[in-house]
Amino acid sequence: MSQTHTEKKIKPVAPKVQELINASKSIILATVDAEGNPNSSYAPFVQVEQTFYILVSFMAKHTKNLADGRKTSIMFIEDESATKQIYARERLTIEAAVSQIERDSDVWNTVVSQLKETHGKVVDVISEMGDFILIALQPVKGSYVNGFGSAYFVDANLEIVEHRNDVNHQSK
Repeated sequence: MSQTHTEKKIKPVAPKVQELINASKSIILATVDAEGNPNSSYAPFVQVEQTFYILVSFMAKHTKNLADGRKTSIMFIEDESATKQIYARERLTIEAAVSQIERDSDVWNTVVSQLKETHGKVVDVISEMGDFILIALQPVKGSYVNGFGSAYFVDANLEIVEHRNDVNHQSK
């Protein structure tokens, strides 16, 4: 007797959360404004321990949304050219708490230095511009997917909590 698609057991692929983050130079941002209108964008980042930092300009809509402390989601996703299956791209989506880092504080100086090391001398120029602010994105919870049948819940420490194990999967 042959198995139908819904009867097949798909073995989850081992999670590689930090490897996906390390392969990325920027994050995708999802923010909302005061009226609840969504905005998607991106920003180069650095990771210090479990916190992600971005240096962003008020010329961008997402910066005002972030500076106002509204909820945000960030995403890391496998490059399209590297994926074997476009419907199953490896991705990490995180709900994050947002805070602004005070200019010229110890944290500001440390993170801006790391941003320069990672993204080049342009950081020297933009970090001196008055419309740029440093934002900390602290993970709250999230999900990690690395293939069909291979989805996981992630905690604030970016650790796998559990395999989603067909949660919300239904056959017709």
